[in-house]
Amino acid sequence: MKWIALLLFVALAPALTAWLRENHRLAPRAWAVIGFMPFVFGSWHLIIAPVSWSEWPGYAKGMEVSLMDAVVAACFLSLLNVPVSKPVIICFVVYILAILLSAFFAGVPEASLFYAWQVARVMIVFAAVAKVCADERGPRAIIFGMILGLAVQAFFVIEQRMSGATQAGGTLGHQNFLGIVSHFVVFPSFALLLIERKYWIPFIGVMSGVSAVILGASRATLGLAGLGYGLLMLLSVIRKPTGRNFKVFALGLIGFMIATPLALISLQGRFEAAPLDDYDERAAFERAAKMAIADHPMGVGANQYVIVANAEGYSDRAGVVWNSGSRAANVHNTYLLVRAETGFLGLAAFIALLMAPTMIAFRVAWRNRKDPRGDLMLGLGVSLTIVSIHCFYEWVFMDYLVQVMFAINAGMIAGLAQQISREKSKRRKPGKSNENLGEIVNASGTA
Repeated sequence: MKWIALLLFVALAPALTAWLRENHRLAPRAWAVIGFMPFVFGSWHLIIAPVSWSEWPGYAKGMEVSLMDAVVAACFLSLLNVPVSKPVIICFVVYILAILLSAFFAGVPEASLFYAWQVARVMIVFAAVAKVCADERGPRAIIFGMILGLAVQAFFVIEQRMSGATQAGGTLGHQNFLGIVSHFVVFPSFALLLIERKYWIPFIGVMSGVSAVILGASRATLGLAGLGYGLLMLLSVIRKPTGRNFKVFALGLIGFMIATPLALISLQGRFEAAPLDDYDERAAFERAAKMAIADHPMGVGANQYVIVANAEGYSDRAGVVWNSGSRAANVHNTYLLVRAETGFLGLAAFIALLMAPTMIAFRVAWRNRKDPRGDLMLGLGVSLTIVSIHCFYEWVFMDYLVQVMFAINAGMIAGLAQQISREKSKRRKPGKSNENLGEIVNASGTA
């Protein structure tokens, strides 16, 4: 059955490519699917694995292909003539090379190749979204899809809490996944509220994110979400003070005062169900990872940490308790995990990959203070900043879902930067009339 599904996915790509080329006016409908699908492809079983190691304890369990890959490939192929940001692509390529290099030091090289395949798929998502968002209709279509997906998750989170769950993760399976994924949606949505007067969909994105974060009851997610909202409001006011962002700032403070007691009640319910004890599991994980780094300066191999931590006794010596949940878990620090698995080269490439689009977002936003798209750039930059901080407390960035959301945000940044650069170039040419930049924010095209 999976081979039939694979053939259907492969056949869809050229068919959808042809349709997009002939129906460019309707293309935003397909673009919105890119934003929506990460929230459902797991629960809707839209992924197949031609090579599957379902029992492997790493985060990449085979060579997977999803329906989203077909949609992404079609969007990419339909816009072949649109260039893509080279700095981010270079960071992706170097990171993939570091992963492949780590396979030479891995006990099970095939498992490292699975992760290299995953990151290569993520790179294509970035490239496709960057091409899409070079069109003024692209960012709105992508964000519309993401908001719809997060709203679906918020519905399931509310249902789970009403059914008695103390920490709800929606259909993503765990509150930590939902929490970090929500960062990619809520801050661009909140940024749109700073510039949109009548567009109500971003409000749904913000409220869905708030619901998911509060009911998920993850301490890191709650704290970082509050930090992100405050940082975005402050940067927006500093960048370009307007009556609109001052109003949203005031409403945000009111919302924060309302949300804080709700968050505390949610955390209280969590700790009553599972009281804290003296055992610091995060610290034990980090001790094990640092031991592995000391013994394996070139890394133990991508997608290998759990096996090595147990087989070579690092978890034992670090004091990690003996149960399936703890011994099958990665160190709860993405940077330590990357360093332990792929060495210094892998860590450097990984950090560069996170920083490149973030720096582009803030630089473009600050240099174009009169352009309303700069606020959206701020939202995207804040989302990547908060996720980068979150990586100090979780390993889940290594999961395909989270990496796809990163690629979507990074692709939007690259596409918006290209839009602005292209328009500046046109204005410098004689005989070219200036475009009304405010109309771009109000352009339609989601579906």
